[in-house]
Amino acid sequence: MRRRRNRHSTRTIAITIGSAVVAGVSVVVAIAASSGGSPKAVHPEAVSSSMGVASSAVNDTCVIVVPAHPLTAKGLATPYQLTGPGGETPAASGCEMINWINLGAFVQATILNPKTGALSVYDPLVITQGTTPAVAPVVPKLPPHAIVTIDIGFNGPRLLQAGATPGALAEGNCTDGMPGSPFGQVSFCNGPNFFKAALGMMHSGRMDVPAAGTAHAMIASGGSLGTGRQCPTTRNFDMIDQDPSDNVTTQYILNPATGQTAQDNAANAAMMQGDPMPKNGSDNALIDGFLDPALGCTPLRAPDLANHGALTTSQALDELLAAANQPAKAALIPENDGMVTDIGGGIDPAKTDLYRSEIGQPMVGSPADAASTPQMFCQNMLNIQTAFLAANEKVLAAAPSPIPTVGDTLYTFLANRLAGSFDNLNCANFGLTDPVQMVTNGAGAATQATLNTAQQVSGF
Repeated sequence: MRRRRNRHSTRTIAITIGSAVVAGVSVVVAIAASSGGSPKAVHPEAVSSSMGVASSAVNDTCVIVVPAHPLTAKGLATPYQLTGPGGETPAASGCEMINWINLGAFVQATILNPKTGALSVYDPLVITQGTTPAVAPVVPKLPPHAIVTIDIGFNGPRLLQAGATPGALAEGNCTDGMPGSPFGQVSFCNGPNFFKAALGMMHSGRMDVPAAGTAHAMIASGGSLGTGRQCPTTRNFDMIDQDPSDNVTTQYILNPATGQTAQDNAANAAMMQGDPMPKNGSDNALIDGFLDPALGCTPLRAPDLANHGALTTSQALDELLAAANQPAKAALIPENDGMVTDIGGGIDPAKTDLYRSEIGQPMVGSPADAASTPQMFCQNMLNIQTAFLAANEKVLAAAPSPIPTVGDTLYTFLANRLAGSFDNLNCANFGLTDPVQMVTNGAGAATQATLNTAQQVSGF
């Protein structure tokens, strides 16, 4: 996440998963521009904690080691390893899971049964290289010919993939971006194959993805929602930021005495009761864990293969729900998002398409892309989201903030996040103005937000 400065200068914020933020000090990492465009440091959804870390090092890049045959049951149950770049040790680089606030990595798999269309979720474990799991991961039982997609999220600026074996990345169809131009916080394995199959089954009626549902708590909307109308998804301009759908809803359990991690399931939670639960800053966690409950909505969930089938969320499930309920003006990854710009910060359609293909979104230049060109993304985000937030201020102001040090309610948090997205996408370059005026307290958290709902038209 980029460090906040006075008023509007490169603002980004980030989201924890759960109903409350751990008490403690908010940690924000500042970075300079680097290869792969201008990746955000910790995504607009920062995390807070009072937990100490083993290393004071704060690097801008870490490496995640992908196990052999990552799309198989054995590969999913083999821990991913977090380590430093260029041969640096975890301790020297700060790339260790006990330092999850700054540089934690998180992995999430979504599984499709190609015969029945049934979906399930499994969160592979990430450990610090050189350690062992606090509890051995559950070996999932996959359906025959399972099609698996893997999403990888990071709480730091840039995470690069490496294979545990020479063929591991190819075996998993894994990517962290274009050659020499990584995405930054996120990377993927096998997304195009998963979404081709899943969307094909959905469109042919062989997979049942429900309607997004009714936003019962809504009072009004100036955007794509309304009382008695559709709940938001990760492709609604009502709720997106500069990069719709990034990072995962995975969380782990951490033994702070040893730095060992375990999967988050009922058995491990009982055994490690009271231990911290590392989380990934995530837009998907924002909608699933905060916005949906505030509006009376329910995210798409599927059985967790590591937790006796208890229903859980995932980034890929959010995208399938969004695809099935895509609004006329779809918010897709815009080409001016720092994670898909080229190494010099320029527009890179091929890199944007690569990212979109990994999460099942339409390609650049497709009819659905018309609302998400850089210019139109900024215009739609400002016109639709500002009206949505203003019309529903009362509902959102009554809901808890993901990060009280950013905004004291869900409303002020979202308003602050909208202003940060305006900056991060350089929307002023299109003749647009920031519609958010904020009042902050002594700690820098937004306590009031005034929104200008006048509709804007980009000038060039």
